[in-house]
Amino acid sequence: MRRYSSVGDPPIPSSVRLPGQPSRPASHTDWQTIRNLLPYLWQYKWRVLLALSCLIGAKVANLGVPILLKQLIDRMNLSASDPRALLVVPVALIVGYGALRLSASLFTELREVLFSKVTANAVRRIALQVFEHLHSLSLRFHLARQTGGMSRDIERGSRGIQSLISYSLYSILPTLIEVALVMAFFVVRYDIWFAIITLGALVGYIVFTILVTEWRMHFRRRMNELDSRANQKAIDSLLNFETVKYFGNEAFEASRYDENLKTYRTAAIRSQNSLFLLNFGQQTIIAIGLILILWRATQGVVDGSMTLGDLVLVNTLMIQLYIPLNFLGVIYREIKQSLADMDRMFLLLETEREVADRPEAQPLHVRGGAVRFSHVEFSYEANRQILFDVDFAVPAGTTTAVVGHSGSGKSTLARLLFRFYDVSGGAILIDGQDLRDVTQASLRGAIGIVPQDTVLFNDSIYYNIAYGRPEASREEVIAAAKAAQIHQFVSELPEGYDTPVGERGLKLSGGEKQRVAIARTLLKNPPILIFDEATSALDSRTEQAIQAELMRLAETRTTLVIAHRLSTVVQADQILVLDHGRIVERGTHEALMRLDGKYAEMWRIQARDASAATVGAD
Repeated sequence: MRRYSSVGDPPIPSSVRLPGQPSRPASHTDWQTIRNLLPYLWQYKWRVLLALSCLIGAKVANLGVPILLKQLIDRMNLSASDPRALLVVPVALIVGYGALRLSASLFTELREVLFSKVTANAVRRIALQVFEHLHSLSLRFHLARQTGGMSRDIERGSRGIQSLISYSLYSILPTLIEVALVMAFFVVRYDIWFAIITLGALVGYIVFTILVTEWRMHFRRRMNELDSRANQKAIDSLLNFETVKYFGNEAFEASRYDENLKTYRTAAIRSQNSLFLLNFGQQTIIAIGLILILWRATQGVVDGSMTLGDLVLVNTLMIQLYIPLNFLGVIYREIKQSLADMDRMFLLLETEREVADRPEAQPLHVRGGAVRFSHVEFSYEANRQILFDVDFAVPAGTTTAVVGHSGSGKSTLARLLFRFYDVSGGAILIDGQDLRDVTQASLRGAIGIVPQDTVLFNDSIYYNIAYGRPEASREEVIAAAKAAQIHQFVSELPEGYDTPVGERGLKLSGGEKQRVAIARTLLKNPPILIFDEATSALDSRTEQAIQAELMRLAETRTTLVIAHRLSTVVQADQILVLDHGRIVERGTHEALMRLDGKYAEMWRIQARDASAATVGAD
């Protein structure tokens, strides 16, 4: 399969590893992923420390509940006929037990309240950083990306942060603290064998859980890969809805999607089946540990070294300890999956920028807007050069048109001027400033473009026009729409400027979309303009009206026109003829016609085609 950079530009084979888009970045270890996350959490270190203090307080209170219960049982030596038993026992049990339970709940809720802001802000900052980083990557990266899979990576990564914090802070860490407290209590209060049995069961449980879960992780990873692949296919198919309809390939797309779902189903079933071994093994270890602990406690009661209250206490502590351990396998698996999901998102952050601002880059200062391509050479691939020694100037306030056959590299000039790529040789300058020495934000703020392939946001017509300058007033937006000859059309719509344009603007015709794009650029009002086949989707009458408006707009601006129809550039101050990446002719329309070269040949062919079309229409 071949991926094309744009209509009229040479193709970029998808098999070629592109700069700024690694073939497959190496994954981090779990600890590296955690280290990547810690700075986002440690920004709120006092909240983190307070939350941990509340966590310890909750576990201490939780440990005190069965100890209090043991004391009450041992001291209940009043007979049933003693009236004090009716008062002392219930009051002591309810008040003491309730107070400790309430304390444990209070500390737990305080922990969650304190840490919720930390989690929410960490997710927000990382997601925003990934979003901004993706926008800072080169056009080459975005031409090769798979939007569906990448959006899933970001979504799962954000969710993975919440899951990791939730499971580690609310499940793993509390369990470890409780285990340490229980074992310390056993060592101090009872025979050391209680601690040894507890530790042995715990270590066996954890080792078994980790080994089996690690063995099962490849099923989950496979499920994730297949899920992303199915999502990529589905989104790609839906984005190309019209193409699917044109060729009647709905059944083919459904079949292709179903094949991915079947493969995903197989991996999911294998993962579920392997869960049986994990769960059964965990329950076996827990059962053995409980049996040994209760046997030891029962022997203590029999020989008089332990009371009935001690038996109840040991049993309660073990049950209290093993309840969260029942979920350790699930929790460990989810933590591992969360780390894997976060890793994919952090890898996006580490994707190198092919085009980046230099540390000493300064804002572009536009004085007149003169553009100079100085002996520019460029290639999308190292072994296939696209532009060869392209050298020309666009004086401030003048219009230069670039014409040529498809694939000659015309649109590449516009991409280089926007610095979507850096040149392989030579330089591009604006008012004497090399584009590589200025900030990209200031450069792109000084240039406006009306592209051939207009893509709109899935929002209203007003939003798409106002996108050229979001802070513009409504009056300015409407004025730009009038100048682009689209105001009357919009006014006649039932919802007016609030009319949604649909996904990628599919609810509008090609000409309507292009007029919205023209209005958007008019609103931006930049000193440098690029018209990349700006009127190619318009009818002749509308084209003439908008062409006149564009020429009026270009009178005071530096303008680069990329055109296929030569009739739209006859008024240009300079016309360049590009052929296989080289400028082969240059001059005004009249001069090029007198030269009787490639330009004159193209003019005659287009004139003949236009004449034939007119005759056919008649």
